[in-house]
Amino acid sequence: MLAEDDFRTVRISEDDDADNEDRDFDPDDEDDIDDDELFIEDDGDDLDPSEKDEETLRERLGDTDIDLNIIYPLICYGKDKDGELKQQEVLDYLDKIQWDEDRLDDVIILLERIGIEVIDDEEIVMEMRERDRSKKAEAYNDAMLVDDPVRMYLKEIGKVELLTAEEEKILAARMEAGDWEAKQHMIEANLRLVVSIAKRYTGRGMHFLDLIQEGNLGLIKAVDKFDYTKGFKFSTYATWWIRQAITRAIADQARTIRIPVHMVETINKLIRIQRQLVQELGREPEVEEIAAEMDITPEKVREIMKISQEPVSLEKPIGEEEDSHLGDFIPDEDAPSPADQAASTLLKEELTKVLSSLTPREEKVLRLRFGLDDGRSRTLEEVGLEFDVTRERIRQIEAKALRKMRGPGMSDKLREYLD
Repeated sequence: MLAEDDFRTVRISEDDDADNEDRDFDPDDEDDIDDDELFIEDDGDDLDPSEKDEETLRERLGDTDIDLNIIYPLICYGKDKDGELKQQEVLDYLDKIQWDEDRLDDVIILLERIGIEVIDDEEIVMEMRERDRSKKAEAYNDAMLVDDPVRMYLKEIGKVELLTAEEEKILAARMEAGDWEAKQHMIEANLRLVVSIAKRYTGRGMHFLDLIQEGNLGLIKAVDKFDYTKGFKFSTYATWWIRQAITRAIADQARTIRIPVHMVETINKLIRIQRQLVQELGREPEVEEIAAEMDITPEKVREIMKISQEPVSLEKPIGEEEDSHLGDFIPDEDAPSPADQAASTLLKEELTKVLSSLTPREEKVLRLRFGLDDGRSRTLEEVGLEFDVTRERIRQIEAKALRKMRGPGMSDKLREYLD
């Protein structure tokens, strides 16, 4: 595994960065993964990595559209390691520079042209087999989540031995001939790869087992599309499918309110640029500075920031004993003030006294007409049906009752509440 300091810092051009960040990768779209475009022919002409001139490199390498300014630190690193790199080291570097996953195999072939060997050591696989035979039960005891379902799953997948490159080719050939058992064996032998990748995405809103399940779907898709005739290790090819399946699942399921995948990618880009500006400026960047770096308007940046906020439940427990909830501490802006509530209570009491001085029929007519009991006022027609009289008769009763209430003895008490 590579440390970040193992590579030299190289500035990626804005065009390359935009291409990598804005691309919406869809594994279901056959145009997104064209196996014929993933690989280039090896002309066998080794190139000394000490040749630093980009024109010289391109002349020796022939037809390749790889930006050598970006890949040059990896070339230097391979030279420093006596011309040998592990596949995982190449994978880590491409992940670090946020490169498009379709270019992985092009880079491996380019390195081999230069004279840097990308090792896929069979001895490592055999050593892991021996270790698995002796410690199957303990293979994943250090997993991030150690609840019983996870332990049971890790113990079960640990029973299947890892495959060598030659065994992968044999299984892939059988799969091509329609052997379902070969496909099943290929999937089961690579389930541990899914676990190792899923562990990197814990803490993002999905349970560990759910991440593994989504990664397994990506693994199955990789098995279906793997072309063993290209001569590359299956794990290298499958890693991108597994990662893509997990990240899509997080985008779809991790949030309470779903955010479209393209917006999730935009949010991630904003976060990366924000962190980069913090390092360059030594402070939190302004919205305008982020907008200039992303080449969008400040209003769009504010909109993205608003969308990226995680919703918080009002039922979230608060305090050490968790006997309170967040909603208990949020004021209701629409709730009346204590003074207004007290005044409303007193008004109801005075109004009840005034209405009690009317006849029962007059009191009921006013209560129905103004909705004093249930908050729903009735029309003259509705009240007339209630008393089995005409709407004109109800209007007369209402007018008579209101005249009584406007009298000096009754209205004085109610006028105090008009303000």
